[in-house]
Amino acid sequence: MAASQIKTIIFDIGRVLVRVDVSRAMQGLAQGISLSPQELWTAIEKDPRWPDWQEGRISARDWHLHLTKRLGSSLSFDQFAEAWNRALDPQPIQDNALFESLRKNFRLGLLSNTDSIHVAHLEATYDFFRFFPKSARTYSCSVGSSKPSPLIFRDALKALRSKAEESVFIDDIRDYVEAARTLGMKGIHYQDPVQLRQELNALGANLPV
Repeated sequence: MAASQIKTIIFDIGRVLVRVDVSRAMQGLAQGISLSPQELWTAIEKDPRWPDWQEGRISARDWHLHLTKRLGSSLSFDQFAEAWNRALDPQPIQDNALFESLRKNFRLGLLSNTDSIHVAHLEATYDFFRFFPKSARTYSCSVGSSKPSPLIFRDALKALRSKAEESVFIDDIRDYVEAARTLGMKGIHYQDPVQLRQELNALGANLPV
């Protein structure tokens, strides 16, 4: 695909822009309950309300109440939120120079399966968000659908006023990259910063490697 045909680059956040270590969060959340951190994470992922949490059909405070009641936890909401956000490493993966270079020639967007507690923390913590206007940030908890559903990709394209064939989607999960490709987008399966720059350059980004 010629460089001139690519107009929009859309990034996943977790494990592409921000390192994620769920075990750190689970260690905090497991205080005072009988489950190990790994057992706790399994219970949360399999919770019947997990999709509602990821897709914004339950508020942060109701999610806290639901989980603490179900698990027998005594954490306050603030303690819960602080522990929940420990999963997110404070040091970003990508250097801001990447976004400085890309925004000269491309529209930049975010597309993430995430929840309202993480969104508030992310946007308050990482300065790379300044390269992504609020209108260009598509979160599962805000739009009511999550990857790999085509609905969330279409929401992101609409928000960025971009056609699928003009867009590149970057994610660390191969199935999500394939879902984007099914809609006609270019996809990059993220592995590390050097590989990302190489694949972006193959699409005409002209980044230093």
